[in-house]
Amino acid sequence: MTRSEAQPSSRALEEIRRLAGPAAAIRSVVRLAGGQHADTWRVDTESPATSVVVREFPVGDDAPLNEQRVLRALDGLGGLAPMALGGDLDGRWSERPTSLISWLEGRAEIAPADPSGWSRQLGRALAAVHSVPEERLGELPRALEGQGGSQKILGGPLAAEVRDRWGEIAAAPEVLAHGDYWSGNVVWRDGRLAGVVDWSGGSRGPRGYDLGWCRLDLVILFDEEIADEFLVAYEGEAGKVADVRLWDCWAVARSEDSVASWVPNYRPLGRADLDEAALRRRHREWTERLGKRPG
Repeated sequence: MTRSEAQPSSRALEEIRRLAGPAAAIRSVVRLAGGQHADTWRVDTESPATSVVVREFPVGDDAPLNEQRVLRALDGLGGLAPMALGGDLDGRWSERPTSLISWLEGRAEIAPADPSGWSRQLGRALAAVHSVPEERLGELPRALEGQGGSQKILGGPLAAEVRDRWGEIAAAPEVLAHGDYWSGNVVWRDGRLAGVVDWSGGSRGPRGYDLGWCRLDLVILFDEEIADEFLVAYEGEAGKVADVRLWDCWAVARSEDSVASWVPNYRPLGRADLDEAALRRRHREWTERLGKRPG
């Protein structure tokens, strides 16, 4: 979508005032950095003081409906996930599909002072996501039936191997998969992981869908050692993961054609060094290392 510099629609702001209370007034509106799918703002009110996140999606996009379903399944995730507050998915008062969700206090942090401890917290949080009871997932789409989980987007040197092993991917048990679990989609407060955000791509899928994706992000940001710290922490909560290499190969194959477009995700969060050339180089190096390992 084309991102604008405008504020949320006036009707979205009016809806926030209505939710906050009859005497509420808008105090501030701040665009949130990172991400490319939706225009996102934090809106603060006074009388009473509250904070709401507004997410406006492209016309015709079904992501906000899915986000609402995922948030209901999560039911707050013990404070790690936002709550759905409302919105307009049918064009009753908005020009674009709009979600209103609770604000998780904290900020994104992709350049931590302690990458090892930081990555371990990422691993434990993902284990909590994947522990959501199966009976809550019935309304969610399957990851392998969506664009992000399709064989059609696979590219690069490892695509053929991933296609050959697709039966293993399809047979893996399903969990609540975030769909875009990377370090920019969590928020931190006082050195602690305070929440996981951007649930519009949530689905039912193999846990390796998220695991390989986050490990790819950590390799790009730091190195394989930090990605392994993340995995160890995850396994400490969720149990041993079989054939991690397959999930890593799937992640690089499905990002082969898109990795250079991630510059706007990293730059606002303090990693301006990750330009298109750097992203392609780090992705290629990780792909080559995986390719040399036995399958």
